[in-house]
Amino acid sequence: MKQFLDDNFLLQTPSAERLYHEYAADLPIIDYHCHIPPQEIADDKQFANMTAIWLAGDHYKWRGMRTNGINEKYVTGDASDWEKFEKWAETVPYTLRNPLYHWTHLELKKPFGITDILNKETAKSVWERCNEMLATPEFSCRNLIRKANVEVICTTDDPADTLEWHKKIKDDGFEVKVLPSWRPDKAMMADDPATYNEYLDRLAAISEVEISDYASLVKALEKRHDFFNEMGCRLSDHGLERFHAEEYTQEEVEAIFLKVRRGNALTAVELEKFKSAMLLLFGQMDHAKGWTQQFHVGALRNNNTRMFNQLGPDTGFDSIADELVASAMSKYLNRLASTDQLTKTILYNLNPAHNEVYATMLGNFQDGSVAGKIQFGSGWWFLDQKDGMEKQMNALSNLGLLSRFVGMLTDSRSFLSYSRHEYFRRILCNLLGNDMENGLIPADFDLVGKMVQDICYYNAKNYFNF
Repeated sequence: MKQFLDDNFLLQTPSAERLYHEYAADLPIIDYHCHIPPQEIADDKQFANMTAIWLAGDHYKWRGMRTNGINEKYVTGDASDWEKFEKWAETVPYTLRNPLYHWTHLELKKPFGITDILNKETAKSVWERCNEMLATPEFSCRNLIRKANVEVICTTDDPADTLEWHKKIKDDGFEVKVLPSWRPDKAMMADDPATYNEYLDRLAAISEVEISDYASLVKALEKRHDFFNEMGCRLSDHGLERFHAEEYTQEEVEAIFLKVRRGNALTAVELEKFKSAMLLLFGQMDHAKGWTQQFHVGALRNNNTRMFNQLGPDTGFDSIADELVASAMSKYLNRLASTDQLTKTILYNLNPAHNEVYATMLGNFQDGSVAGKIQFGSGWWFLDQKDGMEKQMNALSNLGLLSRFVGMLTDSRSFLSYSRHEYFRRILCNLLGNDMENGLIPADFDLVGKMVQDICYYNAKNYFNF
């Protein structure tokens, strides 16, 4: 019987073990999409305790606690940090076969070196040992990044952000590249005129462009896009329920923008036309600078109105959507491709029923200019666990080229989440090692080992040109 969380965790065959330990384990990490606050890196923050670094903002754990019958007081409420940690520790045994069980113990093992199984009985000891380490300079934000062997971090930043913290990190001479990513979702979300106009006023102030019509909106965004580029940005990211590819005319879009800028609500048709125009504009802007665009598609957000009103977004009340995606996605990508303005693109799917849809869509728009130009992104959110990652890689293997895959990212707000790269690498090596053992691919470690190294590190390094 294999032991839980030993050196060969998730590695089921000798070939898988060799692939991981000899080819994957020691490679640097390129974390090309995350939600880590750059100010915390700039300040080289020291976290007060394990709740501050581990539970705050982690809606995965929050969902698990709620499902386990834990009162909201101990989740996001006014309970003490120790009480929240204790309630999480009580929940952990009930997460068996949920990826939370794996992630929790991987994050305790690295960087803390703790291999105890977390539960109510071990909670106090784990809490005290981890807090003692967190109080030392060795466990500051920057040193946690160093411990994880991270080479590049790409944060998620709004066009109206100052990027002052990125500048400070660079000026400090921190050897890890911490680069902004362009997330312009708010610039197209005209659903609520009051909220949208407040955002446009902030965008106007920071861009020093009076936004009075559609042309001036475009000018303001282009100025910020230029600034992000100067600050090292090479990727955009878009969080969409679906792609927007409605037919529209320039005159229609200009009139729609004036309507919402005056504070008037848009019809559903007008809103779809406006978002379609904006999404196309963003793709054209990214192509002009040679950036990579990312699309995270398929979340049904803020399902629980009462809890949304109480806690706001990103607090654990989102789920997988089941809208059809193929037609609008194809239409959007084709619009850019038809004018030779389709830049490198990564598509992240949230509904596993759509894996083959995404995997086949890639091949429609590969053009031979860049290896793996259109990418099927790693298992995302509800799918960034063993089953979800394997299904994504199997779909990509069957319908595309797994060898050209740019691999894993944390998509996290926590400095302890770099273990997700280890998790991914072990799953990848197990998948390929099992194939070697079963004679499905050659037992050639030079060939398969290079494939592992490319997926874990070199493909991303070459694709993004950091």
